Amino acid sequence: MTATPFDDFRSLLAALPPADHAAEARVRAVFAKADKPKESLGRIEDIAAWAAAWSGRAPPAINRPLVAIFAGNHGAVRHGISPRPVAATANEVELCAAGGAAINQVCIANDLGLKVFDLALDIPTGDITEEAALDERGCAATMAFGMEAVAGGADLLCLGDLGVGNSTIAAALCAALFGGEGGDWVGPGSGADPAMMARKAEVVDRALAFHGSGLGDPLEALRRVGGREFAAICGAILAARMEKIPVLLDGLAATAAAAVLHAANPGTLDHCLLASLSPEPGHAKAAEALGLRPLLGFGISHGEGVGAALAAGIVKAAALTSSGMAVAVRL
Repeated sequence: MTATPFDDFRSLLAALPPADHAAEARVRAVFAKADKPKESLGRIEDIAAWAAAWSGRAPPAINRPLVAIFAGNHGAVRHGISPRPVAATANEVELCAAGGAAINQVCIANDLGLKVFDLALDIPTGDITEEAALDERGCAATMAFGMEAVAGGADLLCLGDLGVGNSTIAAALCAALFGGEGGDWVGPGSGADPAMMARKAEVVDRALAFHGSGLGDPLEALRRVGGREFAAICGAILAARMEKIPVLLDGLAATAAAAVLHAANPGTLDHCLLASLSPEPGHAKAAEALGLRPLLGFGISHGEGVGAALAAGIVKAAALTSSGMAVAVRL
């Protein structure tokens, strides 16, 4: 048999490291022994236990949190599916680099590292209504590139995206993975009017019809109707799992990318929490299908990983609460 570019990823998906349940139990034991009403800290206790389970440290410590944002452009934008020009993706990347984006300020406020990845913005992916977004080699290479997000070390990974038109691509990917038609998954995105939303739904339906049975395999669906930022996020999620790094997902695109991995192995997202739920109607449906309950309810649709960066502050607080109580319990 001839090896294919996806083979390494299929092997990873089949042999994922498990949670450290002993570390999780130690954290829960600390909360149980602390001088407070039982489970009175609600999800803070669950978050601390989750961080311990997936980092292998009890109590958990968040000292090197990182926000990784992946930016990509899409050939399907030529169908008029976004009120913003394709150049807006590169402009947003430049704004992040200059320190003037919302994500920069949230990272400063919560003491988070920030990496922004330009995924060949000058070369949009294929138009999914008439060709695959990426070939298998290109998709696998982009996934491998996404794995580099954790190079240099991190103990919490916050994932976000940038990409004009990628709410339509996310809708196509969700429809391919969960079923339904374009109208079931598209939303206003960055400000689409009813006519534009109809075009978005048509693009999704045309893509589903064109690729047909080729969408039955999750990684094939990723390369056919996804995009570079989706592939890179998949790679980053897998790398974090292998390196024992908990993950916060943010936005519809990151959730759709995560859904690819979930379809391949439902346990792949156990080390992930959903930071926030965007107003996109498809996001709530995808989150429910994946069993993800958001930490925040701020109605953030801006992207850039802003929701995940805000939620990172909660995770840091949960970890510190756990460690502080651990000291008190020992006393």
